Amino acid sequence: MSANPVDKLVFDDDWSDLTRLRDMPQIDRERMSAYRMARLKQQLQLHDAALVVLVNPISLRYAVDYRSYMLFQSHIPQVYLFVPQDGPTVFYGCYYDVPQVDDFRPGRPHAFFDGGTNIDEAARGLADDVAAYLDEIGSSNRRVALEYVNPTIVQALEARGVEVLDGVRIAELARLIKSEDEIACMRWAIAVGQHGADMVKKALRPGVTELQLWGLLNYTNIANNGDWHEGRMLSSGSRINPWLQEASERKVESGDLVGFDTDMVGPFGYFVDLSRTFHCGPARPTRRQKQIYRLAVDEIEHNLRLVRPGMTLKEMQRQAYPVPEECRENAYPCVMHAVGMCDEYPQVKHLFRQENPYDCTLEAGMVVCIESYMGPEGERDGVKLEQQVLITEDGYELLTTYPLEESLLD
Repeated sequence: MSANPVDKLVFDDDWSDLTRLRDMPQIDRERMSAYRMARLKQQLQLHDAALVVLVNPISLRYAVDYRSYMLFQSHIPQVYLFVPQDGPTVFYGCYYDVPQVDDFRPGRPHAFFDGGTNIDEAARGLADDVAAYLDEIGSSNRRVALEYVNPTIVQALEARGVEVLDGVRIAELARLIKSEDEIACMRWAIAVGQHGADMVKKALRPGVTELQLWGLLNYTNIANNGDWHEGRMLSSGSRINPWLQEASERKVESGDLVGFDTDMVGPFGYFVDLSRTFHCGPARPTRRQKQIYRLAVDEIEHNLRLVRPGMTLKEMQRQAYPVPEECRENAYPCVMHAVGMCDEYPQVKHLFRQENPYDCTLEAGMVVCIESYMGPEGERDGVKLEQQVLITEDGYELLTTYPLEESLLD
Protein backbone atom coordinates (compact mmCIF):
# COMPACT_ATOMS: atom_id res chain seq x y z
CA MET A 1 0.00 0.00 0.00
CA SER A 2 1.31 3.43 -0.88
CA ALA A 3 2.41 5.62 2.01
CA ASN A 4 1.34 8.75 0.15
CA PRO A 5 -2.33 9.53 0.88
CA VAL A 6 -2.74 11.14 -2.55
CA ASP A 7 -1.54 7.95 -4.22
CA LYS A 8 -3.92 5.93 -2.06
CA LEU A 9 -6.94 8.09 -2.81
CA VAL A 10 -6.34 8.93 -6.47
CA PHE A 11 -3.64 7.00 -8.26
CA ASP A 12 -4.41 3.69 -6.57
CA ASP A 13 -8.15 4.15 -7.05
CA ASP A 14 -9.18 0.97 -8.84
CA TRP A 15 -12.93 1.13 -8.26
CA SER A 16 -14.51 4.44 -9.27
CA ASP A 17 -14.19 4.25 -13.08
CA LEU A 18 -17.16 2.12 -14.14
CA THR A 19 -15.67 1.43 -17.59
CA ARG A 20 -13.19 -0.90 -15.85
CA LEU A 21 -16.11 -3.11 -14.84
CA ARG A 22 -18.49 -2.89 -17.81
CA ASP A 23 -18.73 -1.48 -21.31
CA MET A 24 -20.38 1.85 -21.94
CA PRO A 25 -23.31 1.57 -24.38
CA GLN A 26 -22.89 2.75 -27.94
CA ILE A 27 -24.50 6.16 -28.39
CA ASP A 28 -24.87 7.99 -31.68
CA ARG A 29 -24.19 11.52 -30.44
CA GLU A 30 -24.94 13.20 -33.78
CA ARG A 31 -28.27 11.40 -34.11
CA MET A 32 -29.19 12.31 -30.53
CA SER A 33 -28.30 15.95 -31.13
CA ALA A 34 -30.41 16.07 -34.29
CA TYR A 35 -33.36 14.49 -32.47
CA ARG A 36 -33.21 17.00 -29.64
CA MET A 37 -32.99 20.00 -31.95
CA ALA A 38 -35.91 18.65 -33.99
CA ARG A 39 -37.97 18.35 -30.80
CA LEU A 40 -37.30 22.00 -29.96
CA LYS A 41 -38.23 23.17 -33.46
CA GLN A 42 -41.38 21.06 -33.36
CA GLN A 43 -42.49 22.87 -30.21
CA LEU A 44 -41.74 26.22 -31.83
CA GLN A 45 -44.02 25.23 -34.69
CA LEU A 46 -46.78 24.02 -32.36
CA HIS A 47 -46.64 27.31 -30.41
CA ASP A 48 -46.28 29.44 -33.57
CA ALA A 49 -43.09 31.04 -32.23
CA ALA A 50 -40.35 32.25 -34.54
CA LEU A 51 -37.60 31.84 -32.00
CA VAL A 52 -36.76 30.65 -28.49
CA VAL A 53 -33.99 32.28 -26.47
CA LEU A 54 -32.46 29.62 -24.22
CA VAL A 55 -30.68 30.57 -20.99
CA ASN A 56 -31.29 27.66 -18.63
CA PRO A 57 -28.11 25.50 -18.51
CA ILE A 58 -30.21 22.33 -18.82
CA SER A 59 -31.79 23.66 -22.01
CA LEU A 60 -28.40 24.69 -23.40
CA ARG A 61 -27.09 21.17 -22.79
CA TYR A 62 -30.15 19.68 -24.44
CA ALA A 63 -30.08 21.98 -27.48
CA VAL A 64 -26.36 22.06 -28.35
CA ASP A 65 -24.60 20.00 -25.65
CA TYR A 66 -23.12 23.14 -24.07
CA ARG A 67 -21.51 22.19 -20.76
CA SER A 68 -19.54 25.07 -19.31
CA TYR A 69 -19.98 26.59 -15.84
CA MET A 70 -23.49 25.21 -15.68
CA LEU A 71 -24.15 25.98 -12.03
CA PHE A 72 -22.75 29.49 -12.50
CA GLN A 73 -24.98 29.93 -15.55
CA SER A 74 -27.99 28.93 -13.46
CA HIS A 75 -27.76 32.02 -11.25
CA ILE A 76 -25.45 34.40 -13.15
CA PRO A 77 -26.33 33.73 -16.80
CA GLN A 78 -23.48 34.60 -19.14
CA VAL A 79 -24.56 33.09 -22.46
CA TYR A 80 -27.78 32.70 -24.42
CA LEU A 81 -28.78 30.79 -27.52
CA PHE A 82 -31.14 31.70 -30.34
CA VAL A 83 -32.95 28.63 -31.68
CA PRO A 84 -35.29 29.63 -34.53
CA GLN A 85 -38.09 27.66 -36.08
CA ASP A 86 -36.31 28.05 -39.41
CA GLY A 87 -32.79 29.44 -39.59
CA PRO A 88 -29.29 29.15 -38.06
CA THR A 89 -28.67 28.75 -34.35
CA VAL A 90 -26.70 31.64 -32.88
CA PHE A 91 -24.78 31.50 -29.59
CA TYR A 92 -24.16 34.81 -27.83
CA GLY A 93 -21.29 35.23 -25.37
CA CYS A 94 -19.78 31.76 -25.79
CA TYR A 95 -15.98 31.60 -25.43
CA TYR A 96 -15.28 28.44 -27.42
CA ASP A 97 -16.49 26.43 -30.41
CA VAL A 98 -19.60 24.28 -29.99
CA PRO A 99 -19.95 22.00 -33.04
CA GLN A 100 -23.75 21.98 -33.04
CA VAL A 101 -23.95 25.81 -33.27
CA ASP A 102 -24.07 27.64 -36.61
CA ASP A 103 -22.88 31.11 -35.56
CA PHE A 104 -21.24 32.85 -32.59
CA ARG A 105 -21.68 36.50 -31.66
CA PRO A 106 -20.80 38.77 -28.73
CA GLY A 107 -23.39 38.72 -25.97
CA ARG A 108 -25.14 41.44 -24.03
CA PRO A 109 -24.98 41.57 -20.22
CA HIS A 110 -28.19 40.05 -18.89
CA ALA A 111 -27.19 39.42 -15.28
CA PHE A 112 -26.73 42.19 -12.72
CA PHE A 113 -23.24 40.81 -12.07
CA ASP A 114 -22.25 41.97 -15.56
CA GLY A 115 -24.71 44.75 -16.36
CA GLY A 116 -25.04 46.40 -12.98
CA THR A 117 -27.01 49.62 -13.09
CA ASN A 118 -26.78 49.60 -16.90
CA ILE A 119 -28.82 46.39 -17.15
CA ASP A 120 -31.81 48.24 -18.66
CA GLU A 121 -29.66 49.59 -21.49
CA ALA A 122 -28.25 46.10 -22.11
CA ALA A 123 -31.80 44.73 -22.27
CA ARG A 124 -32.69 47.23 -24.97
CA GLY A 125 -29.62 46.16 -26.92
CA LEU A 126 -30.59 42.50 -26.62
CA ALA A 127 -34.09 43.32 -27.85
CA ASP A 128 -32.53 45.10 -30.84
CA ASP A 129 -30.50 41.94 -31.52
CA VAL A 130 -33.65 39.79 -31.49
CA ALA A 131 -35.48 42.10 -33.88
CA ALA A 132 -32.45 42.31 -36.18
CA TYR A 133 -32.08 38.52 -36.19
CA LEU A 134 -35.73 38.02 -37.14
CA ASP A 135 -35.22 40.45 -40.03
CA GLU A 136 -32.01 38.65 -40.96
CA ILE A 137 -33.76 35.29 -41.34
CA GLY A 138 -36.69 36.89 -43.13
CA SER A 139 -39.28 36.12 -40.47
CA SER A 140 -42.39 38.24 -40.21
CA ASN A 141 -43.42 36.30 -37.11
CA ARG A 142 -42.86 38.49 -34.04
CA ARG A 143 -43.69 35.82 -31.43
CA VAL A 144 -40.55 35.01 -29.40
CA ALA A 145 -40.20 32.60 -26.47
CA LEU A 146 -37.89 33.46 -23.56
CA GLU A 147 -36.50 31.38 -20.73
CA TYR A 148 -35.79 32.83 -17.26
CA VAL A 149 -34.75 36.38 -18.10
CA ASN A 150 -35.03 39.76 -16.40
CA PRO A 151 -38.34 41.60 -16.77
CA THR A 152 -36.43 44.44 -18.46
CA ILE A 153 -35.74 42.17 -21.46
CA VAL A 154 -39.44 41.34 -21.77
CA GLN A 155 -40.33 45.03 -21.55
CA ALA A 156 -37.73 45.97 -24.16
CA LEU A 157 -38.99 43.32 -26.59
CA GLU A 158 -42.62 44.34 -26.12
CA ALA A 159 -41.63 47.95 -26.80
CA ARG A 160 -40.40 46.74 -30.19
CA GLY A 161 -43.67 45.02 -31.01
CA VAL A 162 -42.49 41.52 -30.11
CA GLU A 163 -44.98 39.19 -28.44
CA VAL A 164 -43.18 37.32 -25.65
CA LEU A 165 -44.04 33.68 -24.87
CA ASP A 166 -42.91 31.40 -22.08
CA GLY A 167 -39.78 29.60 -23.31
CA VAL A 168 -39.86 27.13 -20.43
CA ARG A 169 -42.96 25.58 -21.97
CA ILE A 170 -41.07 25.07 -25.26
CA ALA A 171 -38.04 23.48 -23.58
CA GLU A 172 -39.91 21.25 -21.11
CA LEU A 173 -42.33 19.84 -23.67
CA ALA A 174 -39.45 19.20 -26.10
CA ARG A 175 -37.61 17.13 -23.49
CA LEU A 176 -40.69 15.06 -22.63
CA ILE A 177 -40.20 12.11 -25.04
CA LYS A 178 -36.77 10.48 -25.05
CA SER A 179 -34.99 8.89 -28.01
CA GLU A 180 -33.23 5.52 -27.89
CA ASP A 181 -29.89 7.32 -27.62
CA GLU A 182 -31.13 9.39 -24.69
CA ILE A 183 -32.30 6.24 -22.94
CA ALA A 184 -28.87 4.68 -23.56
CA CYS A 185 -27.27 7.74 -21.93
CA MET A 186 -29.65 7.41 -19.02
CA ARG A 187 -28.90 3.70 -18.58
CA TRP A 188 -25.20 4.48 -18.30
CA ALA A 189 -25.78 7.38 -15.91
CA ILE A 190 -27.95 5.13 -13.74
CA ALA A 191 -25.26 2.44 -13.77
CA VAL A 192 -22.82 5.04 -12.46
CA GLY A 193 -25.29 6.20 -9.79
CA GLN A 194 -25.89 2.63 -8.68
CA HIS A 195 -22.12 2.04 -8.57
CA GLY A 196 -21.89 4.97 -6.17
CA ALA A 197 -24.79 3.62 -4.12
CA ASP A 198 -22.96 0.32 -3.79
CA MET A 199 -19.93 2.17 -2.42
CA VAL A 200 -22.16 3.84 0.17
CA LYS A 201 -23.51 0.44 1.14
CA LYS A 202 -20.01 -1.02 1.50
CA ALA A 203 -18.76 1.95 3.55
CA LEU A 204 -21.75 1.98 5.90
CA ARG A 205 -20.69 1.26 9.49
CA PRO A 206 -20.94 2.96 12.89
CA GLY A 207 -18.77 6.07 13.07
CA VAL A 208 -18.87 7.08 9.40
CA THR A 209 -20.41 10.50 8.84
CA GLU A 210 -23.28 11.34 6.54
CA LEU A 211 -20.98 13.67 4.61
CA GLN A 212 -18.39 10.94 4.10
CA LEU A 213 -21.06 8.64 2.69
CA TRP A 214 -22.44 11.38 0.47
CA GLY A 215 -18.93 12.15 -0.76
CA LEU A 216 -18.71 8.64 -2.24
CA LEU A 217 -21.76 9.31 -4.44
CA ASN A 218 -20.35 12.65 -5.57
CA TYR A 219 -16.86 11.27 -6.24
CA THR A 220 -18.21 8.37 -8.28
CA ASN A 221 -20.26 10.73 -10.43
CA ILE A 222 -17.34 13.09 -11.12
CA ALA A 223 -14.91 10.20 -11.73
CA ASN A 224 -17.24 8.99 -14.50
CA ASN A 225 -17.56 12.42 -16.13
CA GLY A 226 -20.88 13.30 -14.53
CA ASP A 227 -21.83 16.83 -13.52
CA TRP A 228 -23.42 17.50 -10.14
CA HIS A 229 -26.05 16.56 -7.56
CA GLU A 230 -29.05 18.86 -7.09
CA GLY A 231 -28.76 18.47 -3.31
CA ARG A 232 -26.90 16.43 -0.70
CA MET A 233 -29.88 14.33 0.24
CA LEU A 234 -28.57 11.76 2.72
CA SER A 235 -29.59 11.50 6.35
CA SER A 236 -29.52 8.96 9.13
CA GLY A 237 -30.89 8.00 12.52
CA SER A 238 -32.69 10.86 14.22
CA ARG A 239 -32.28 13.06 11.11
CA ILE A 240 -34.07 10.77 8.65
CA ASN A 241 -37.55 11.78 9.83
CA PRO A 242 -38.81 14.12 8.49
CA TRP A 243 -37.16 13.77 5.08
CA LEU A 244 -35.43 16.49 3.00
CA GLN A 245 -32.61 17.09 5.50
CA GLU A 246 -29.26 17.27 3.72
CA ALA A 247 -26.11 15.42 4.75
CA SER A 248 -24.43 16.62 7.93
CA GLU A 249 -21.42 15.80 10.11
CA ARG A 250 -23.54 13.38 12.15
CA LYS A 251 -21.86 10.00 12.72
CA VAL A 252 -23.98 6.98 11.87
CA GLU A 253 -24.79 4.67 14.77
CA SER A 254 -25.51 0.96 14.94
CA GLY A 255 -29.20 0.37 14.31
CA ASP A 256 -29.70 3.54 12.27
CA LEU A 257 -31.63 3.74 9.04
CA VAL A 258 -29.64 5.66 6.40
CA GLY A 259 -31.54 7.04 3.42
CA PHE A 260 -30.38 8.89 0.32
CA ASP A 261 -31.69 10.32 -2.94
CA THR A 262 -29.06 10.71 -5.67
CA ASP A 263 -30.69 13.69 -7.49
CA MET A 264 -27.70 13.31 -9.80
CA VAL A 265 -26.93 15.00 -13.10
CA GLY A 266 -24.72 12.22 -14.36
CA PRO A 267 -22.72 11.30 -17.48
CA PHE A 268 -24.00 12.84 -20.74
CA GLY A 269 -26.05 15.26 -18.61
CA TYR A 270 -28.79 12.73 -17.85
CA PHE A 271 -30.45 12.47 -14.47
CA VAL A 272 -30.27 9.61 -11.99
CA ASP A 273 -33.04 9.67 -9.40
CA LEU A 274 -32.44 6.65 -7.21
CA SER A 275 -33.48 6.49 -3.56
CA ARG A 276 -32.67 3.73 -1.13
CA THR A 277 -32.69 3.29 2.63
CA PHE A 278 -30.05 1.08 4.25
CA HIS A 279 -29.79 -0.34 7.75
CA CYS A 280 -26.54 0.02 9.71
CA GLY A 281 -25.46 -3.00 11.73
CA PRO A 282 -24.40 -4.77 13.76
CA ALA A 283 -27.70 -4.21 15.59
CA ARG A 284 -30.64 -5.98 13.97
CA PRO A 285 -33.49 -3.97 12.43
CA THR A 286 -36.41 -3.40 14.75
CA ARG A 287 -39.88 -4.67 13.98
CA ARG A 288 -41.07 -1.07 13.54
CA GLN A 289 -38.30 -0.27 11.06
CA LYS A 290 -39.38 -3.25 8.98
CA GLN A 291 -43.02 -2.15 9.14
CA ILE A 292 -42.17 1.32 7.86
CA TYR A 293 -39.94 -0.11 5.14
CA ARG A 294 -42.76 -2.41 4.01
CA LEU A 295 -45.12 0.58 3.75
CA ALA A 296 -42.66 2.33 1.42
CA VAL A 297 -42.19 -0.80 -0.70
CA ASP A 298 -45.94 -1.27 -0.95
CA GLU A 299 -46.44 2.33 -2.09
CA ILE A 300 -43.76 1.98 -4.79
CA GLU A 301 -45.12 -1.34 -6.06
CA HIS A 302 -48.74 -0.16 -6.03
CA ASN A 303 -47.99 3.05 -7.96
CA LEU A 304 -45.71 1.28 -10.44
CA ARG A 305 -48.71 -0.81 -11.50
CA LEU A 306 -50.40 2.43 -12.58
CA VAL A 307 -47.63 3.42 -14.98
CA ARG A 308 -48.67 2.87 -18.59
CA PRO A 309 -49.45 4.87 -21.75
CA GLY A 310 -52.87 6.49 -21.62
CA MET A 311 -52.93 6.96 -17.84
CA THR A 312 -53.82 10.55 -16.97
CA LEU A 313 -52.24 12.41 -14.09
CA LYS A 314 -55.55 12.98 -12.35
CA GLU A 315 -56.56 9.35 -12.68
CA MET A 316 -53.20 8.26 -11.32
CA GLN A 317 -53.67 10.63 -8.42
CA ARG A 318 -57.06 9.11 -7.63
CA GLN A 319 -55.75 5.53 -7.85
CA ALA A 320 -52.47 6.13 -6.01
CA TYR A 321 -51.50 4.18 -2.91
CA PRO A 322 -53.50 5.26 0.17
CA VAL A 323 -50.77 6.67 2.43
CA PRO A 324 -51.56 5.86 6.09
CA GLU A 325 -52.80 8.81 8.11
CA GLU A 326 -49.79 8.67 10.44
CA CYS A 327 -47.42 9.17 7.47
CA ARG A 328 -49.28 11.90 5.58
CA GLU A 329 -47.80 14.92 7.34
CA ASN A 330 -44.26 13.93 6.34
CA ALA A 331 -45.09 12.27 3.01
CA TYR A 332 -43.00 13.08 -0.05
CA PRO A 333 -44.13 16.17 -2.05
CA CYS A 334 -45.27 14.10 -5.01
CA VAL A 335 -46.32 10.59 -6.04
CA MET A 336 -44.58 10.67 -9.42
CA HIS A 337 -42.58 13.06 -11.57
CA ALA A 338 -40.92 12.91 -14.97
CA VAL A 339 -37.16 13.03 -15.39
CA GLY A 340 -34.65 13.58 -18.17
CA MET A 341 -31.70 15.91 -17.71
CA CYS A 342 -33.23 16.95 -14.38
CA ASP A 343 -36.55 16.57 -12.59
CA GLU A 344 -39.03 17.51 -15.29
CA TYR A 345 -42.70 18.07 -16.12
CA PRO A 346 -45.12 16.49 -15.36
CA GLN A 347 -45.74 15.40 -11.77
CA VAL A 348 -48.55 13.96 -9.67
CA LYS A 349 -49.31 15.37 -6.22
CA HIS A 350 -50.86 13.50 -3.29
CA LEU A 351 -54.64 13.81 -3.41
CA PHE A 352 -54.84 14.20 0.37
CA ARG A 353 -52.93 17.46 -0.05
CA GLN A 354 -54.44 18.96 -3.22
CA GLU A 355 -56.02 18.23 -6.56
CA ASN A 356 -53.33 17.97 -9.19
CA PRO A 357 -52.91 21.49 -10.63
CA TYR A 358 -52.88 20.24 -14.24
CA ASP A 359 -53.51 17.11 -16.26
CA CYS A 360 -51.87 15.30 -19.15
CA THR A 361 -51.51 11.74 -20.37
CA LEU A 362 -48.52 9.43 -19.91
CA GLU A 363 -46.89 8.41 -23.20
CA ALA A 364 -44.40 5.78 -24.31
CA GLY A 365 -40.91 7.29 -24.35
CA MET A 366 -41.39 9.29 -21.16
CA VAL A 367 -39.21 8.49 -18.15
CA VAL A 368 -40.80 8.92 -14.73
CA CYS A 369 -39.85 8.39 -11.10
CA ILE A 370 -42.13 6.75 -8.54
CA GLU A 371 -41.52 8.24 -5.11
CA SER A 372 -42.15 7.11 -1.55
CA TYR A 373 -41.25 8.48 1.83
CA MET A 374 -42.81 6.92 4.88
CA GLY A 375 -42.01 8.73 8.12
CA PRO A 376 -44.68 8.42 10.81
CA GLU A 377 -45.18 11.77 12.50
CA GLY A 378 -43.41 12.00 15.85
CA GLU A 379 -41.31 8.87 15.34
CA ARG A 380 -37.55 8.57 14.86
CA ASP A 381 -37.38 6.38 11.76
CA GLY A 382 -38.36 6.97 8.15
CA VAL A 383 -37.81 5.26 4.81
CA LYS A 384 -37.10 6.84 1.40
CA LEU A 385 -37.39 4.76 -1.78
CA GLU A 386 -37.62 5.74 -5.45
CA GLN A 387 -37.60 3.94 -8.79
CA GLN A 388 -36.87 5.42 -12.23
CA VAL A 389 -38.78 3.80 -15.09
CA LEU A 390 -39.17 4.07 -18.86
CA ILE A 391 -42.76 4.07 -20.10
CA THR A 392 -43.08 1.50 -22.89
CA GLU A 393 -45.87 0.73 -25.35
CA ASP A 394 -47.45 -1.78 -22.95
CA GLY A 395 -46.39 -0.60 -19.50
CA TYR A 396 -42.98 0.25 -18.11
CA GLU A 397 -39.38 -0.92 -17.83
CA LEU A 398 -37.53 -0.55 -14.53
CA LEU A 399 -34.32 1.41 -15.13
CA THR A 400 -33.08 1.56 -11.53
CA THR A 401 -32.25 -2.00 -10.51
CA TYR A 402 -30.29 -1.52 -7.29
CA PRO A 403 -31.65 -4.12 -4.82
CA LEU A 404 -33.85 -3.31 -1.84
CA GLU A 405 -32.54 -3.84 1.71
CA GLU A 406 -32.92 -7.55 2.47
CA SER A 407 -32.53 -7.13 6.23
CA LEU A 408 -35.58 -4.82 6.28
CA LEU A 409 -37.69 -7.17 4.15
CA ASP A 410 -37.25 -10.49 6.01
